Amino acid sequence: MCSRRLVSNPGRIPAFSSNMSAENKEWVGKVLSHQSGLPVPYYFDFTPKAREKIIDLYGENFEDVLEYPIRMNGARSIKPLYASPAKYGETIKDEFGVTWTTSEIDRGVPVGAALSEPDLSDYKFPDFSSPYRFEKLNEWCMKNFGNYLIMWVGDMWERATFMRGMENILVDIIVHPKFVEELLEGLANHVLGTMEILFERFDFDGIAFSDDYGTQKSLIMSPGHWRKFVKPHLKRIYGYAKNNGKTVLQHSDGNIYSIIGDLIDIGCDILHPVQPECMDIFALKKEFGKDISFWGGISTQNLLSNASPEEVRKQVRRLKNEIGQGGGYIASNGITIQADVPLENITALIDESICQSYNK
Repeated sequence: MCSRRLVSNPGRIPAFSSNMSAENKEWVGKVLSHQSGLPVPYYFDFTPKAREKIIDLYGENFEDVLEYPIRMNGARSIKPLYASPAKYGETIKDEFGVTWTTSEIDRGVPVGAALSEPDLSDYKFPDFSSPYRFEKLNEWCMKNFGNYLIMWVGDMWERATFMRGMENILVDIIVHPKFVEELLEGLANHVLGTMEILFERFDFDGIAFSDDYGTQKSLIMSPGHWRKFVKPHLKRIYGYAKNNGKTVLQHSDGNIYSIIGDLIDIGCDILHPVQPECMDIFALKKEFGKDISFWGGISTQNLLSNASPEEVRKQVRRLKNEIGQGGGYIASNGITIQADVPLENITALIDESICQSYNK
């Protein structure tokens, strides 16, 4: 039985049979606590060109139209995630001193490191309390009251790779370990300062921490180095969130199987986005499903880009029925939906995700 279904009208603006929006916070909270017998919540995110397709179809307020039960926001950066060349020029420097290319289709790439040498003696970390970072967040929280609200709070290892360059920071782990420890501590303190302000000023439910640790096949570094350099700071960040009553979402692309147990041990509640090209979400559910929730698992790289709409629907149904069993699952794209994903596959993903099958 479908508890909420997308119904396309002649204008292709969807109508819903549900009045559950005021109950979304409770619904998602119960699913994340692994309560059985509930519909699977959903969330979809898009790069700029894909987002244009969605806005054309559903309007600027598509999150409201599609009744997203989860909403996400966060402290701002000088460089937005997607910085348009038309607005910012060909490059833009972020508050950490990293120069990025701009792009109409993605986040761009770092082309100018902030730290040419493994030395922090002349470096000053940016001010996490700058007022611009928190503008309009209170209005957003009030507007989305009743939904499950998650705030992105920053990054650490990933930021270090931008500031130093990937090859350099991996060499630094071996040759300049004290510098790496100092850099990650400074970045973790920036995150913790951001969290303190968010916790004091705004009403929301969870934090999201973005810190890619994986390649398509394995960790970027050895598990031992991850445990030495990264895990202690993650434990601080997770612990501060938990002490303030927030759930913890960890974002990492790639294959991070070797550290999932560590993430659970230090308090991670949600693993995002579980790329199926890199990890088997069905095997992960069997091994870790009682201890952590999974968000994602619907392949953007292969399924959404290359399959038929019916194949998309079939896989979404399978994930909801199997991974959603016993709660602990948010239906979502495995990585951000890109411009090359056909519109008919996006709408198949949305329709089948919103058509909620109860899991007994």
